[in-house]
Amino acid sequence: MLHGFRLQLLVVLACVLSGCGGPGTRSLLEEAPRVTDPSRTDVFLETIPPPRRKIDVAVYNFPDLTGKNEPNDTVAVFSRAVTQGGTSFLVDALRRAGHGRWFTVVERAGLASLLQERQIINATRKEFDADNFQALPPLRFAGLLMEGGIIAYDANIKTGGAGANYLGIGGDVKYRRDIVTVGLRVVSVQSGEVLTSVTTTKTIYSVGLNGNTFKYVTVNSILQAEAGVTDSEPTQLAVRQAIDLAVYATIMEGARKNIWTFADPALGQRLISEYLQRDKFEPTAPPPEAAEPVARTAASNW
Repeated sequence: MLHGFRLQLLVVLACVLSGCGGPGTRSLLEEAPRVTDPSRTDVFLETIPPPRRKIDVAVYNFPDLTGKNEPNDTVAVFSRAVTQGGTSFLVDALRRAGHGRWFTVVERAGLASLLQERQIINATRKEFDADNFQALPPLRFAGLLMEGGIIAYDANIKTGGAGANYLGIGGDVKYRRDIVTVGLRVVSVQSGEVLTSVTTTKTIYSVGLNGNTFKYVTVNSILQAEAGVTDSEPTQLAVRQAIDLAVYATIMEGARKNIWTFADPALGQRLISEYLQRDKFEPTAPPPEAAEPVARTAASNW
């Protein structure tokens, strides 16, 4: 009888957590969608002062070059370790730089679809309104290419944990550290020269907490209970932060090399000086709740 009661209790708990009850029933764990919260890197990128003039850039592709599958110590998993949407993240970061005042991004990732749609529009106008036919204006071109990709994903860089148990009551904590690396370079369309190249890394922490008890309540009765929680930083958000920082570092490197200039030269020089002074500090491993991207360039470590 006791076994039957336990089984019924497990079924009730499963239904509560999964939202049993038919269509339209909401689970207790359901959350409404929301706009992605800004990180500290977002603030740096969006509040950067504007340039003297806006820059036309093109992004053809920003692929996952790691070739890594999602890490799993027990079974083979064929899902990719990092997002395959790096191009979208990069375009979004370029559009957000300085509240949209830094870059004009021209569409190149979907160039085939764009050209086909233009052909359809021109053909339709020419066929049904030949007397007033007017071709579409030429496509906007870019003087600079933004290239690169997600170049590395290193799992289990550092793992560890601790635990204790006393008189049948105990707990433990475990953590894992991964690192994702992003590379971004600016290429001149006119000469093919690589003008700037930066690399950024972002640490990803996963932490698991577990508590348990195993005690004899009476001579013939045992109390056994377990509880735990795991908190893992989303990999795609870590990639986004690394790309945001790569764009910020690219702006600073380009201004430092006079590829472009700030509208306020004095303010720009102060920001460049602050950017270069960061390599005076020895990089340290941040705690899980404060992990932020780290940019490494040929001249600076951030």
